[in-house]
Amino acid sequence: MNAARAIDGKAAAAALREKVAAGAREFARKALRKPGLHVVLVGEDPASAVYVGAKEKALHKAGMDGAVHRLPASTGEDELLRLVRKLNADPTVDGILVQLPLPDHLDEAKVLDTIDPEKDVDGFHVVNAGKLAVGKEALVPCTPAGCIRLIKEERGDLSGLHAVVIGRSNIVGKPMAQLLLAENATVTIAHSRTRNLPELAKTADILVAAVGRPEMVKGDWVKDGATVIDVGINRLAPAEDGAKGRLVGDVAYDEAARHAAAITPVPGGVGPMTIAMLLANTLVAAHAREGLEAPTL
Repeated sequence: MNAARAIDGKAAAAALREKVAAGAREFARKALRKPGLHVVLVGEDPASAVYVGAKEKALHKAGMDGAVHRLPASTGEDELLRLVRKLNADPTVDGILVQLPLPDHLDEAKVLDTIDPEKDVDGFHVVNAGKLAVGKEALVPCTPAGCIRLIKEERGDLSGLHAVVIGRSNIVGKPMAQLLLAENATVTIAHSRTRNLPELAKTADILVAAVGRPEMVKGDWVKDGATVIDVGINRLAPAEDGAKGRLVGDVAYDEAARHAAAITPVPGGVGPMTIAMLLANTLVAAHAREGLEAPTL
């Protein structure tokens, strides 16, 4: 079989960001203000700092207002919750994102559930999770929302296709399964305790890997002609010569590409879509809060 086509997440994200920017301009014309996205970063986790910097740059490029609230790692829970409630009450703030992970002394669930569900652009609030589960309109977690967009662009109608999602997190695995079900795919959720996982994975027309284990999914796990979505991003240990360890996904790309019809690379696949979907969620939230019809993205 020929090598798989690499799904270009950068191009898909760029196209979506253009639509969001146009929507933000039209929103500003109607609402007399720009959509507002505020990000809260607690501590100095290097990866989180990079992600937040990218989000800050992207929101301004999209024509949105916003700010990053950088707090020290020693910040107490009461102080963090006061900030979240202040942002909830601010009419110019349409989206609130608290960057995860938080320092160990802070209760992530309590913090996330303090965010106004209408401003929960990460889609992690229990209200939005519940709406997604029962098929109601909701703000959807950005990574699975980006994944389903890539899958639909690749496969079109997903009705009747078998999708296997490896990973059951609230952030990716569970919402990913719900989105695939909403597209009439037949969905299996697998995880670390699933028996005969390689054999199960090989039955998938759509295989989504979101386990956080470098190159766990091997080539012989992939059905010929499948679409493979690799959510993982892992840095391998640095080489003995001191070179920076390379980034890999949860899928052994070269092996899988010999079987799949299409596959997302790492980096350059799912990652760029996550920030683009964050901007899209902010635009949708802004329209809903102003009672305006959101544009088709």
